[in-house]
Amino acid sequence: MEVQLQSDPWEWEKPMATYLLRYHSDQLRSIASSPDPNLHYPLFIDFAELMEEDPHLARLIFSQPTPYLQAFDNAALLSHRIVVRDLEQEKNVVEKNFIHVRINISGSPLECSETFPTIGRVRVQHRGILLTVKGTVIRSGAIKMHEGERKYMCNKCKKSFTVYPEVEARNSISLPSICPMQKLKPCGGTNFQYVENTIVCHDYQEIKIQESTQVLGVGAIPRSILVILHDDLVDVVKAGDDVIVTGLLTAKWSPELKDVRCDLDPVLIANNVRRTNQLKSEMDISDDLVTKFKQFWDHFKDAPLKGRNAILRGICPQVFGLFTVKLAVALTLIGGVQHVDASGTRVRGESHLLLVGDPGTGKSQFLKFAAKLSNRSVITTGLGSTSAGLTVTAVKDGGEWMLEAGALVLADGGLCCIDEFDSMREHDRATIHEAMEQQTISVAKAGLVTTLSTRTTVFGATNPKGQYDPDQPLSVNTTLSGPLLSRFDIVLVLLDTKNPEWDVVVSSHILSEAEPDRANNDEDLAKVWPLSTLKRYLHYVKETFKPVLTREAERVISSYYQLQRKSATHNAARTTVRMLESLIRLAQAHARLMFRNEVTRLDAITAILCVESSMTTSAIVDCIGNALHSNFTENPDQEYAEQERLILEKLGSIDDFSDMNRMGD
Repeated sequence: MEVQLQSDPWEWEKPMATYLLRYHSDQLRSIASSPDPNLHYPLFIDFAELMEEDPHLARLIFSQPTPYLQAFDNAALLSHRIVVRDLEQEKNVVEKNFIHVRINISGSPLECSETFPTIGRVRVQHRGILLTVKGTVIRSGAIKMHEGERKYMCNKCKKSFTVYPEVEARNSISLPSICPMQKLKPCGGTNFQYVENTIVCHDYQEIKIQESTQVLGVGAIPRSILVILHDDLVDVVKAGDDVIVTGLLTAKWSPELKDVRCDLDPVLIANNVRRTNQLKSEMDISDDLVTKFKQFWDHFKDAPLKGRNAILRGICPQVFGLFTVKLAVALTLIGGVQHVDASGTRVRGESHLLLVGDPGTGKSQFLKFAAKLSNRSVITTGLGSTSAGLTVTAVKDGGEWMLEAGALVLADGGLCCIDEFDSMREHDRATIHEAMEQQTISVAKAGLVTTLSTRTTVFGATNPKGQYDPDQPLSVNTTLSGPLLSRFDIVLVLLDTKNPEWDVVVSSHILSEAEPDRANNDEDLAKVWPLSTLKRYLHYVKETFKPVLTREAERVISSYYQLQRKSATHNAARTTVRMLESLIRLAQAHARLMFRNEVTRLDAITAILCVESSMTTSAIVDCIGNALHSNFTENPDQEYAEQERLILEKLGSIDDFSDMNRMGD
């Protein structure tokens, strides 16, 4: 082929410019209309599109990215000048000095495992090619000024050439041994003179990304890699962001430390960075699976709560009973609808759950299973987290202060499971209030002032302080303060009280697990909703339905809230507006669980029952009982009708609700 004769990267500049003018003229016009000529502007191209148009050029960019991407940047400036010349009659058209081509590999053959490995599988064989890795930003450094290039002139042929710093040599610039100009007839000059005012500086930032723990097996250590960002890429990501980075793999000398061997550490010089925070919750849900969900609810149209319980049986099936806990876990994972008012004030949609119970009541089992149900989760303990703890901290790396993200920041957009919740560090206790309610963390450490996002659901578990005293409030029975407890939508107390009937049932269930022939109906129902199906169902209803409250549901929740305000004594810390917001979130979550876009009275009553289960000192309804001994009933719809009657009687307006129901009909 004729194009294969063009082996010099600079000979490709005109074909590259022609390609950019043909396929990316809109981006070039947008850059030309920007006012500042000294900013660095990105020009995004799709590798799949380039490969279809010119496969040979695409292969050269993949195999030799350093020279050909520099040529592509020059071609972008060349095409930009052509566009500016065509638009010179228009106002606000300014010629730019810096344009950088950014390669997007999405949908291209480069998404294969050889060129898109996990961070832990990056090897020497990947050096020198266009490589893509995916991970979570765990550290972000300060933005610095970095010398990117300078020009020298050969004293013999009087031609100038550009030299670039080498990352392997700690960003120092080394001159060539002979003049690199006139390759066909080299002059052989060895003396070079610096050309005044030719130094070009760039913005420079280092970040560290770590592979996701979701794709690792048990016992595997998540690996991390240093990423260097230049120019328009700096400050586009922060700690906790999920990113896909495309760039060139090279090496960098580790900092010189006394009595420590100096090694070459792998470094990725980024060409393109994509934040995938909006994509991190995506899950493959087929149309056939959605049809099965609809058919399931059509089957249980006359007994909806029986269908709901069939779904709940799939949550932690190895634990017998604990219906209340399984319902609370489902509602917490689904969550409510986020609300933003006209002033921009945001009310969180994520719910928080805390299990307080005696040892051996299955708290850790539920934490681990909930982490499997969430598409993005971090599981840790109060003291077993990293040096960043649960929130964020400033660490010194190579003489530079950097922010290191903790568990709550890394779980942004997902679930953070915290075992031994009462053993948190002191600085975590001070900042977790903001992280759970405002869903942000304000940082002002070591001169680093920023705000990080923590849009995460918190699922905590803790043991009571000594013997649990039912006559004392929860803040006395645990080491957690009242304001922190009020952040949780549901707080379930699991007390291992003596109950001979329950002991017989539980022991029979545990013994039957060892004998497959004696499997009960619970296990059969669990097979209908395996982990993969249950995970997709919870994700589907959370992303699809945005339930709104009916007038009937609003009346029930409002009446219950007013009654709680009147009777608030020991548990006054929870009887606040936060409790009202929790009721709304739980009612919306139950409507989603029931495959509906409308919050009915059933959802409001169920939300009240969940809140009642967590209020051990000021419960209004006496039909709840110990959450540890709650079990699935054969006729849940009939049981709900009795619970509804009791709650409406306590609210003192059962006739009003009946009249409203008839008016709605």
